[in-house]
Amino acid sequence: MALSGALGAGALLSGTGAGVSAAAVPGSAAGDPQCCPCPTDPSPPGSGPSPCPPQHLQPLCGSPTDTDPLWQDVQYCTQGIVPPSGQRPTCLKTMPNYVVLHGKPETPRNYLLLPSCRITGIECPFLVTTTVANYWHEAWENARSGGDVPVQSQYIGLGVNSQSARQLNQLHIHMAGVRASTQRRLQDLEASGRVALQPAQWGDTQYQAAVTGADGSGDRTYRILRLDALTQNLFDLLNLYVVRRFGLDMAGQTLVVVPKMTATGFARAFYVLNSDSSLHDGTNTCDHLLVYS
Repeated sequence: MALSGALGAGALLSGTGAGVSAAAVPGSAAGDPQCCPCPTDPSPPGSGPSPCPPQHLQPLCGSPTDTDPLWQDVQYCTQGIVPPSGQRPTCLKTMPNYVVLHGKPETPRNYLLLPSCRITGIECPFLVTTTVANYWHEAWENARSGGDVPVQSQYIGLGVNSQSARQLNQLHIHMAGVRASTQRRLQDLEASGRVALQPAQWGDTQYQAAVTGADGSGDRTYRILRLDALTQNLFDLLNLYVVRRFGLDMAGQTLVVVPKMTATGFARAFYVLNSDSSLHDGTNTCDHLLVYS
């Protein structure tokens, strides 16, 4: 497992819209516990400071005073607040919008990108707003070859688990590997017209297909979309074109991004896979596809 089951049952959202030490982070003193630790000035997605969820969303997005271990690790990296356990995480990268940590097991192909804001997970409605940072773009820019925290794998995968399938309650994007067979399967599906090319088509039946998992547990069914860039808010696309369309819960979704690779390298396209338990042979975890060790 790779830090992915909830430590408590939060309310469900249904159909709603390298080597940086904590001591080097400015403003390392503990701040006002009633305010999120990241800046509040709006900026373009994925660049510079980003707003945090407002206080009225704390029932769904978590409170800055929560004691989730991953959230405590984020606070150490961003504010220098030592976790109650005394165990200081290795802050691989600390930015205004996010931090990068090792995943577990700790391997060269298992990292996590976490918001600097308090965001419990995919169920947080703030993730579908226009002011949220573009965490998926940042994850790819770090995990890719030449990135600040590159995943040591020929084929890379990024993933987020559903609320029920994760183990810790601070949003974390897994930065890991995928099998060569997964990459081939997705390209074969694209060649046969089984991959949606427009977000509005994402949930159509013809773009649902089985992909064999990396853990030997058999095939799982995913809705598959191709995007040429990660400039759009993937959480918002999922909410608009799948969750709201089919009357599903955002909390029950898993989301996986697999950059398309060819013999010459990155093909400047991304396969975006979504699944949940409403699909025949669906899954609510990204762990079936990602390779952590």
